[in-house]
Amino acid sequence: MQLENPLNTTAYELPSVAGRLVYYRSRPEVADLPPILLIHSVNAGASACEIKPLFDLFALTRPVYAVDLPGFGLSERSQRAYTVRLMTDAILAMVAKIRQLHDGPIDAIALSLSCEFLARAAHEKADAFRSLGMISPTGFEGKARDEIGGTKGKAWLRRMLEFPVVGNAMWSLLTTKPVIRKFLEKTWGSKDIDVQLLNYDVETSHQPGARHAPFYFVSGYLFSKDILKIYQAIRQPVWMVHGTRGDFVDYRHKRRVEHRPNWTIEVMPTGAFPHFEKLEHVAASCARFLMTTGLEMPLVLPQSTSATV
Repeated sequence: MQLENPLNTTAYELPSVAGRLVYYRSRPEVADLPPILLIHSVNAGASACEIKPLFDLFALTRPVYAVDLPGFGLSERSQRAYTVRLMTDAILAMVAKIRQLHDGPIDAIALSLSCEFLARAAHEKADAFRSLGMISPTGFEGKARDEIGGTKGKAWLRRMLEFPVVGNAMWSLLTTKPVIRKFLEKTWGSKDIDVQLLNYDVETSHQPGARHAPFYFVSGYLFSKDILKIYQAIRQPVWMVHGTRGDFVDYRHKRRVEHRPNWTIEVMPTGAFPHFEKLEHVAASCARFLMTTGLEMPLVLPQSTSATV
């Protein structure tokens, strides 16, 4: 079955060093405000559907772009190495495309593991980014990842998953609806998940080639050992928000950045996808942060409630 477009807008193709990317662009454009790029997370059923509430909200007041990362959604899912470099290059290619259409640096918001790719892209191409947003970013949990280079990749695990019998069995289990539902319940820290996202996760995880990128994720190849150093090196204004429920609440190392003047951190009583649970709060927090960067914009809140924050 052909995978549906997850956003209420037109999909475009972008040939790039990271392969064929598919991105989404809001319309009509709001030309007098900087564009914003939204980037989904990484998991078995990841896609731009994960940032739909933010896309729909921001599209009311400014140009908005979203991209399906390599191996996910409508982007290329060929059998190849899915690496930190590939994901970072995809973001840089998307940013370059946006800057062909708009003057000046952009704002960008990423979700979960993709915050690591966004941070690296912003570190490498600082002048392309006006500000960074990180929702439930990884890299602050567990053993401090502050080494020089490398990833947490396990070659033996990736080789095992490449065996058809093992890989097929593992993928069949990971992508059943009950298992994906359980993952989302752990993400939310609640059984009150978004059913539309659940259904799309199931659909996208059953597309041809869907297992390739997630198996590199499961094998650890998308987790950088130096990400804390990258976070600390960022000079752009950073807005970070995370929740307190579910399986993704370990932020023990955020002390490395929380006192830095360019970092704004807010904690909400939600799971790891707060923009699905408390969109109004997330949007208002983001708007307050953007005001500190010199961007004052009207924010049209859900349920036709308008406010300038």
